[in-house]
Amino acid sequence: MTTTAVTTTPVVGFERVGKTYGSVRAVDGLTLALHPGETVALLGPNGAGKSTTLDLLLGLKQPDTGTVRVLGTSPREAIVAGRVGAMLQSGGLMDEVTVAELVRLACSLHPRPYPVSEVLARAGVTRIADRKVDKLSGGQAQRVRFALATAGDSDLIVLDEPTTGMDVTTRQAFWATMREQADQGRTVLFATHYLEEADAVADRVLVLHRGRLLADGTAAEIKAKAGARRISFDLPDAPIDEARLRGLPFLATLDVSGRTVRIQSTDADATVHALYGLGLYPRNLEVAGLGLEQAFMTITAAEEAKSTC
Repeated sequence: MTTTAVTTTPVVGFERVGKTYGSVRAVDGLTLALHPGETVALLGPNGAGKSTTLDLLLGLKQPDTGTVRVLGTSPREAIVAGRVGAMLQSGGLMDEVTVAELVRLACSLHPRPYPVSEVLARAGVTRIADRKVDKLSGGQAQRVRFALATAGDSDLIVLDEPTTGMDVTTRQAFWATMREQADQGRTVLFATHYLEEADAVADRVLVLHRGRLLADGTAAEIKAKAGARRISFDLPDAPIDEARLRGLPFLATLDVSGRTVRIQSTDADATVHALYGLGLYPRNLEVAGLGLEQAFMTITAAEEAKSTC
């Protein structure tokens, strides 16, 4: 992972950006800045505003309020100048052309193109270069989209669910390539439902909820923000009384599966102390910090509970 050098002009700047569809506030006063060399994960439940945020960033939609700047200019100007590469879920690939022909076209249109052979190799599609695009598997099509997004020397690479359909080996190769891009000073912004990828790859994590920025920090900081720890143990020698367990102090969640109990607690020491106070003697007791997925769910659930009060 790279160390971010903060510059005067951010690569991406959102200033109090709002976007509404009818009565739905898809993006609500969003302010953020991204800097060179950052690898940034954009997370959020369905309907959080991730896709709209990316559309605004790429100039596919215009904000109702606020401003969006990319590399000091409008999104459209940055894209026309070839400074942004994008890999989106929406939109299909051209039929009746080969992978090589499509990549060659993308390179010819880019103001600062890479050699076609280099683009094919980086995306791992050299072996299928002569295959028709409409004959590709889902994972192969994703790699072709990646090739199109990196056909030229861009300063910002935007990826929407980039590894959907890829197998584990291909995913690992993909993220190794993305780390190389960031190491060369490019900014990589990706939206994903694979939270383990965000945990392993991102220097920075943005969590959106109902169009607002709920959390912004490293994966470790996001986990700490959740303010909870995981406790797991077995109760092989006593009947499991869930009602009693739900009375434990600082309990956030409780899951009982067979003889195994899993808890999230906002004060693990106090919860474990109270557990023994119930006269229970847990086996295989483990206390650990939340993973990014559990932290994400805890943060968004807490915000959802606030909004329904």
